[in-house]
Amino acid sequence: MTYEKLQLQNNEVPVKEMNLSEVSGLKGLYYNGNIAIEKNLTSAEKTCVLAEELGHHYTTTGNILDQQEVANIKQELHARTWAYNECVGLIGIVKAFEAGCKSLYEMADYLEVTEDFLKDALESYRRKYGVCTEVDNYIVFFDPQISVMRKLLE
Repeated sequence: MTYEKLQLQNNEVPVKEMNLSEVSGLKGLYYNGNIAIEKNLTSAEKTCVLAEELGHHYTTTGNILDQQEVANIKQELHARTWAYNECVGLIGIVKAFEAGCKSLYEMADYLEVTEDFLKDALESYRRKYGVCTEVDNYIVFFDPQISVMRKLLE
């Protein structure tokens, strides 16, 4: 999912690219139905940040900036999970495999996300599904490393 496609699919949420460098480490911010994105990010970084901020739009309520609060941590995880499913997803992993991707770098490039975002998504799926899970006619393995195998038809 590209940055532009994410914007088009969610065009009811205004996105403004701006210089957020004054705010230490901030790459994106969702506030009151609007999203701000650091303008100096790569396209893949913008995609990942926008997806997470859209995740906040769709899944969180209130001010969750205090990440010492358990409820806020849970909402942050819901937003990230939404982003992982939107930009990677099990089907995305299968499509990357079908496209011949052999490494995390190739998968991330194919999915147009950063390697770190992909690694985090895969870890999230591993926690959710365990060693492997089935999707369509494939088995996606998360442990000991990411791999995909087409199921034999019975």
